Amino acid sequence: MARRPQLMGTLFRYGPQPAQVAFRSGNFKLQVIFIGGLTDGFFATEYVEPLARALEAEKWSLVQPLLTSSYVGFGISSLKQDALELEQLVTHLINKEASEGVMLLGHSTGCQDIVYYMRTGSPGSRAVRGAILQAPVSDREYRASLPGTAGFIDLAESMIKEGREGDLMPREACPEAPISAYRYRSLCAFMGDDDMFSSDMTDQQLKLRLSHMLRVPCQVIFSMADEYVPDYVDKPALVQRICNAMGGAEKVEIEWGNHSLSNRVQEVVHAIIDFVKREGPTGWDDPWC
Repeated sequence: MARRPQLMGTLFRYGPQPAQVAFRSGNFKLQVIFIGGLTDGFFATEYVEPLARALEAEKWSLVQPLLTSSYVGFGISSLKQDALELEQLVTHLINKEASEGVMLLGHSTGCQDIVYYMRTGSPGSRAVRGAILQAPVSDREYRASLPGTAGFIDLAESMIKEGREGDLMPREACPEAPISAYRYRSLCAFMGDDDMFSSDMTDQQLKLRLSHMLRVPCQVIFSMADEYVPDYVDKPALVQRICNAMGGAEKVEIEWGNHSLSNRVQEVVHAIIDFVKREGPTGWDDPWC
């Protein structure tokens, strides 16, 4: 029987809502916040546990928050809601935990959360000292390969025009979770709110979505065998265009890596630790400056 992942740490509330809890491994003044993708929660990827232990060796904590959108909540939430909750978390870490530096690590749709959050320019977002996007892929291009998507997009747009953006789509539109017309369109329509990394976007459209990320050091970790990227996509060209649109983000291509990098755990942990050590704050750093 395979050993199940486990970590020692602290479970704490960062906001007033029941879902707004986070788990911190390690008790340090520097934190990496891990933001998972659709249907994710604690231990979202196999590299979370070894990453937490590697960060502890460098005197960093790994913080895994639950958001309203965690697990099956993503369909009735939004990037805007996620950003509001990330702001609560970062503010809590600085004001209540005396944080001296925060970096963000997103997996899959968690990458969209980071991009959206950093665009808000909120006080907490300005305190972020670096961002890592692992598996920044297009939900739209993947979902376009599923049967019925085009028709469901039309239905979602009709519902939105009728003022029913919060109403639920038919179960067949998203079998894994209830989903509103707004969130379905956000994930599946061209230039929807979640559409940030699609290969058919022009360079200008990518810059429109990503160029504000140049404010902080960024690393893009791209799996070259990502099963959620359609076969027709030129992966090396896409990851380079994404990095360029972000103002020259550091590029890490992981050959044969799958979406969650469960088959390249040590490689991704090494890449993240190397980036954190090079780009993270050294010594005391006023997070509000």
